Amino acid sequence: MDLKDSGSVVLTAYHSFTPSRIHLAEESYAPLATAHSPVSRKVQHRVLTRMSATGAMPPSPPERSVSRDSQDSMEDYWSEVRNIEEDCQGGQEEMMERSSMDEVELEEAWLHEAGLSTLVSGTLTDSPAEALLSTLTRSQAAMVKKRLDNYTQTMRKRNKQPIRHVRDVFSTADTSTVEHTPQVSSNGQIAPKLPHWTPPKAHQPCQAFRPVESSVKECQMEVYILSFEEPYSEGVTAHRKGRDCHDCQRIRKGDKDLPKFQIVTPKQGLTRVHDLSSEDIKKIACISLIELTTFYDALGIELKRNRMVRSKVRETGIFGVPLTTLLENDQKKFPGSKVPLVFKKLLSKLEQTGLQTEGILRVPGSASRVKHLRQELDTKFYEDRFDWEQVRHNDAAGLLKMFIRELPHPLLTQQHMPAFTAAKNISSPKHQLQALHLLILLLPEVNRDTLKALLEFLNKVVAYEEKNRMSLWNVSMIVAPNLFTSRDKTSRQEEMQGAAGAAHLVRLLIIYQDLLWTVPCFLISHVRKMNEAAMSKKTPSSEKTKRKLLRRRTTDREKEKSEVTDLREGVIRVQAPLHAKVSMAIQLDNETKARDVMARFDFENGQGSRSLSRRQKCFLFEVGGNIGERRLDPDTHLLDVYRVNPHCEWILKSRTT
Repeated sequence: MDLKDSGSVVLTAYHSFTPSRIHLAEESYAPLATAHSPVSRKVQHRVLTRMSATGAMPPSPPERSVSRDSQDSMEDYWSEVRNIEEDCQGGQEEMMERSSMDEVELEEAWLHEAGLSTLVSGTLTDSPAEALLSTLTRSQAAMVKKRLDNYTQTMRKRNKQPIRHVRDVFSTADTSTVEHTPQVSSNGQIAPKLPHWTPPKAHQPCQAFRPVESSVKECQMEVYILSFEEPYSEGVTAHRKGRDCHDCQRIRKGDKDLPKFQIVTPKQGLTRVHDLSSEDIKKIACISLIELTTFYDALGIELKRNRMVRSKVRETGIFGVPLTTLLENDQKKFPGSKVPLVFKKLLSKLEQTGLQTEGILRVPGSASRVKHLRQELDTKFYEDRFDWEQVRHNDAAGLLKMFIRELPHPLLTQQHMPAFTAAKNISSPKHQLQALHLLILLLPEVNRDTLKALLEFLNKVVAYEEKNRMSLWNVSMIVAPNLFTSRDKTSRQEEMQGAAGAAHLVRLLIIYQDLLWTVPCFLISHVRKMNEAAMSKKTPSSEKTKRKLLRRRTTDREKEKSEVTDLREGVIRVQAPLHAKVSMAIQLDNETKARDVMARFDFENGQGSRSLSRRQKCFLFEVGGNIGERRLDPDTHLLDVYRVNPHCEWILKSRTT
């Protein structure tokens, strides 16, 4: 088609506005068209000509059912890609050759990240890997066996003797569902039965996803109940039989409105990522990788990984410096920082000056001005000499996107970028959401915290849509090229073809961010079983250690005897070191919640006095037993926690401690 014949339909980039929709969960996948683009018609003509010539703007795949309006509204995405390419013309962003792993490297990297590297080192005995294996479902154990077997076969093809064979770890003869304790032979080799955590009784596919009538009649939108009790891989059993499950048949990405999910609050309370100890979060990541691989395998998706390319990175300045380095520098001045300070400053500047500005994030600042501010930030930020008053909102937007793009390692991480990209091809929004959920839990802490800060800001931008003319879809199109732009030289065509899918994933991240930062109950259950298995394997290594352990137990018994009248069945003792009344015995019943204990301590310690109002807010924690540490949601039913972790301590303390 000759571009001159296209008339004003394409080249004017004019789209009318309609009233904004209030509820984010009700945004359409084929959203409203955008406003006037800041790119001139001459630039637009140049961009469209290049894309038309190279085939870089293909039609949407048939299965996506994307409307004509949605295709037209991709203009903001292509404009942002053009801006990124112009920024990179100076050669500041280095393109890298695609470096894929061979089979052995792929399996070794997977086993290492899953906490199972000892399976190939021959040192499984009494290791955390043994505890992890004992908690897996049948599907998860089969996936580990498949990866280990693939590693063994590939090593044999290389004419190298594998250190351990898969039969040394898994037994194929026993198919019972009974969990067995691994036996250790005299030579230190371990040959456990198929590790098994007895799965729930058979359910109909995806019973955790039940539609109920919406209370909002005017939108006539169904609300779907989402439960975290069952592993996601167990809910897609229909896919293993070669057919779509109930969810894939019911809701497709092409539907006008995305489903509205409602979380079923478990009796043991919802758990957010920051509610757990760092050690338990590491275990969550290991289990999440195994579960994600099993989940993708059931959906027919191969979980690929990119090779971690080691290159020299900057250690000083701001741009092009790893997030971990920036955070370490910030924590020297501000202990407890979770997000790089410069990133928070840029977000704060945009919130103060740009939330109600039309075209925020879309309208670029002056390229020369942004380049000058970038240089000043690099040299003056950590010396406290940078003048933030000179930064305009469009400058801050340009610096924010540049900061994300120039990270030496992508915000979504290089190794997991293929898994994020693969989520574009999942047909069901529910399954997409589940994949993103597991991927978020796989991210390093600083990446996850920085991404959450970004998504919270983007949510605020969308909330002012009526003033800034930036709908959820507009924001997603602007952010997607900055998050998903690959540095691989050979991936540009693939990236262009997946433009709509990338914007859709960003849209899901913004809408469901609160859900995605919640740790599912089935993962918490895995961690509890891992900790219990690890404790059961610990034995005193010497007589001296045994005597020390016996003295400690004697002391603990004497302490318990003094409290025997209080600590009956269903009675807990809550410690509150920051309160005047430092401990209290609480009789639990089926209705006792964490908020009741917190309120009782507040009442006993001043009844709302000024000293109490000035005191830092405290939360109830379960500490020890089969969990490292977990901050309890105020609606947690304490008797249910007591039953699954009867040996924990109950401590009322500040969240920051």
